[in-house]
Amino acid sequence: MEDLFADQQAGSYQPLAARMRPRQLSDYIGQSHLVGEGRPLRRMVETGHCHSFILWGPPGVGKTTFAQLLSHALEAQFIELSAVMSGVKDIRAAVDQAKQMRMMRDVQTVLFVDEVHRFNKSQQDAFLPYIEDGTFLFIGATTENPAFELNSALLSRARVYRLKTPSVEDIKAVLQRALADSERGVAQAGLQLSDNDLSILAQAADGDIRRGLNFLEILSDFVGPGVPVTHEHLEDVLGGSVRRFDRGGDAFYDQISAFHKSVRGSSPDGALYWMARMLDGGCDPLYIARRLLAIASEDIGNADPRALQIGLNAWDVFERVGPGEGNRAIAQAAVYMACAPKSNAVYKAFNQAMSDVSSQPSYEVPVHLRNAPTSLAKSMGHGETYRYAHNEEHAYAAGENYLPEEVAQVRYYYPTERGLEKKIGDKLEWLSDLDASSLVKRYPEDH
Repeated sequence: MEDLFADQQAGSYQPLAARMRPRQLSDYIGQSHLVGEGRPLRRMVETGHCHSFILWGPPGVGKTTFAQLLSHALEAQFIELSAVMSGVKDIRAAVDQAKQMRMMRDVQTVLFVDEVHRFNKSQQDAFLPYIEDGTFLFIGATTENPAFELNSALLSRARVYRLKTPSVEDIKAVLQRALADSERGVAQAGLQLSDNDLSILAQAADGDIRRGLNFLEILSDFVGPGVPVTHEHLEDVLGGSVRRFDRGGDAFYDQISAFHKSVRGSSPDGALYWMARMLDGGCDPLYIARRLLAIASEDIGNADPRALQIGLNAWDVFERVGPGEGNRAIAQAAVYMACAPKSNAVYKAFNQAMSDVSSQPSYEVPVHLRNAPTSLAKSMGHGETYRYAHNEEHAYAAGENYLPEEVAQVRYYYPTERGLEKKIGDKLEWLSDLDASSLVKRYPEDH
């Protein structure tokens, strides 16, 4: 069977990232939690006991590389499909090819599907019977959360392994290997890079090994042999680079999550950092403004009701003056909310009320609270004993009940001791004392 890695024919061009793909597991840098000694994917390569699985991680972390390494270790036929370019016809052709290899040569097939999340439900379902009967070992690669993007039927047949973003040191190690490799790397270019230069390239790669190698290859073409690399050279190579920010993917949700948690955790510095990261990556500023409004009601609530208005004001400023001053207004709102007293009392109270209403019977509205727009309704006593609060002392009908009788004693809202909500709590406690006094006056024999 043809060597999977023997495709680098003389005179054929391959990008450095393709040439530097590891040929054996010992060359694989990073992902020690999966390929380190005794870890699951390493054991799979060493023992040959395999199961279908999904590799989940950001671009350029080694998903395709590991699939090829496993296929090579198994001496299996390697078939690669891209969900962007392929359809059901291509899946059928891969199935036929796998069946032929098993029947004619007794050779196993590894079917690698890149960006598998882009296949629709019926396309994903097409793999299921062949995973079950062992026609091929299925390996899917995705940058998106499989729990949201893949069918439960496929997930039940394939284990998920999450690949982490490589560290700067991991990427530096890959670049150093390419610099020293005269067969597949760029050793012949004679680049003179300092450790600091390598760190700059590795940081600019932003967690993407492929990108780091691409930078190195451009630099090797740009700088003559034996010429020391300067800061200007690095700026020329990296000047047009764009940070990885997938507005529809996991990077987006991770960063907006970090932003939300920074504001909730009263860290203005964290809030500003993650806001800057998102804006730098191309996030719509109004998405951040919308999240701030959610934070104002979920995490601040009545501890500082001004937060909601400040969030609305920031949104309004952005729409009136544009991103320059508008972004600063949103940043001001983020800092204010981070520094504001926090309360999720309303959030919890509302969620509990919704939960109760959905799980309990539809209790009748008490007669004294019902509307009485007609003479018939009045004759039935609707609203007859209702006490108009403005006519009562303190504008409060002490002892009145505003819930169905079956849940009359339920309490949802428990104000915190923070910010304005402490005063709200004091007010509710005073009203509760008025209720208790009213009951003593109405039923003295019970007290």
